[in-house]
Amino acid sequence: MKTLVLSLTFLALVVSPGVYAQKSELDQLVLSLQSKYTKLRTLAADFTQVYSAPGERTRRESGRLLLKKPGRMRWDYTAPETKLFVSNGRTIYEYTPADKYATKSSVKESDDLRAPFMFLLGRGNLRRDFKLIEFARESPIKAGNKVLKLVPKRDQDFSELMIEVEPVSLQIARLSFIDSDQGRSDFIFSNISENVPASSSRFIFKAPPGVEVREID
Repeated sequence: MKTLVLSLTFLALVVSPGVYAQKSELDQLVLSLQSKYTKLRTLAADFTQVYSAPGERTRRESGRLLLKKPGRMRWDYTAPETKLFVSNGRTIYEYTPADKYATKSSVKESDDLRAPFMFLLGRGNLRRDFKLIEFARESPIKAGNKVLKLVPKRDQDFSELMIEVEPVSLQIARLSFIDSDQGRSDFIFSNISENVPASSSRFIFKAPPGVEVREID
């Protein structure tokens, strides 16, 4: 079996050197991404979240994102309504003032699409957590960017993840989650700042007076 693999690899190099060059570019990009986001301490960015699915009306939300190691994140939504999604790395709180209550859940139990953003702060490993990584066939939202397609090894609430990255700075321009029903959530980022000061108090949720906190099992 080992001899067969080596033979096929050699054949691929001789017959199609372009494929080998493309693979080298892919491997280098994945390695560079992993290295950068393992070392990153904090990240702040404006975001636009777009959800679309067959037969449904497209939904669009926007706000400001703040991430901090180890695994802390804060999403301040400003449009079309105000809401907060915040985690200290162990617990997730979601609060929409119009609802008059907040929800609390464990990070491990959460099925929210925002939870996989932990890998941006070194909690995940692309090669370990995904069984397939390749260049995607879809066009980037910004010319010159690279788009990666990743398929998770374990069952997730998404079947594919798209990462659009600026190849020089390695800044993430977009993360797109596609589920088995072809529903799609795109997170598009702008005004990105790395390693900015971020107090740990920003990731602690304090319910306003009169607001009930409901724990989700």
